[in-house]
Amino acid sequence: MSRVPAFLSAAEVEEHLCSSSLLIPPLETALANFSSGPEGGVMQPVRTVVPVTKHRGYLGVMPAYSAAEDALTTKLVTFYEDRGITSVVPSHQATVLLFEPSNGTLLAVMDGNVITAKRTAAVSAIATKFLKPPSSEVLCILGAGVQAYSHYEIFTEQFSFKEVRIWNRTKENAEKFADTVQGEVRVCSSVQEAVAGADVIITVTLATEPILFGEWVKPGAHINAVGASRPDWRELDDELMKEAVLYVDSQEAALKESGDVLLSGAEIFAELGEVIKGVKPAHCEKTTVFKSLGMAVEDTVAAKLIYDSWSSGK
Repeated sequence: MSRVPAFLSAAEVEEHLCSSSLLIPPLETALANFSSGPEGGVMQPVRTVVPVTKHRGYLGVMPAYSAAEDALTTKLVTFYEDRGITSVVPSHQATVLLFEPSNGTLLAVMDGNVITAKRTAAVSAIATKFLKPPSSEVLCILGAGVQAYSHYEIFTEQFSFKEVRIWNRTKENAEKFADTVQGEVRVCSSVQEAVAGADVIITVTLATEPILFGEWVKPGAHINAVGASRPDWRELDDELMKEAVLYVDSQEAALKESGDVLLSGAEIFAELGEVIKGVKPAHCEKTTVFKSLGMAVEDTVAAKLIYDSWSSGK
């Protein structure tokens, strides 16, 4: 008799992944394993993206296996360009499927939106830990969507900033963000105002053209570039991309999927996993960019942690 898979809602995923900080140690290991090649035990192709041209949408398929966790997953994620501002349907929707690696049985179907938000923010926090300036007092977030909230949560847990600023194309959403989160957040009227003198900048926007320009960025600042996940989309201008030391989660993915990397012609210095392993230096004394595209193994790590927590409480 076949086993009925567990179905974990967004609330249940949130319950068993109550803090993104829980993800930091296993994700550091996974990133290092990924950058170790086949001997690291991470099997993960670059995501497959299917355009839904008629409706300006995309379906992404992201499978991965991690030997360290002995975990096998795939994430199905849809993205529709015209959603998220006026529509009640979010622009991104995701589901993660967790399988039993020994026989292929489907163990669980999980809401993938919470997983995506929390694991992405955790990876940005890992990059920031290694790459931020030694004395970082000002955090700036560009964008006020789901990723802004998840990044704010873990960044205020992991780091001590004297000032946090936010900018969003729709100022009302930035003001809502500032009113919703715990702690004081300054709402800025322009990107230039928001980033002036900032030590750490997070870009989590739906921009398709550059919104952040190198001339505005403080020398030695660290930028986590999380939006612009298509080869023809940008958040950062050429000057910033070329003058900063560029780190990525996956070099193969960045050279296929990142418009910021491809269209600027910027040279990738290292994968984040190589920094974690100690085989490439973290140039925290220089201006640095971490281009985050998100990897399937990150979903695998999160899904396994959630499922183990859920199973232990049954």
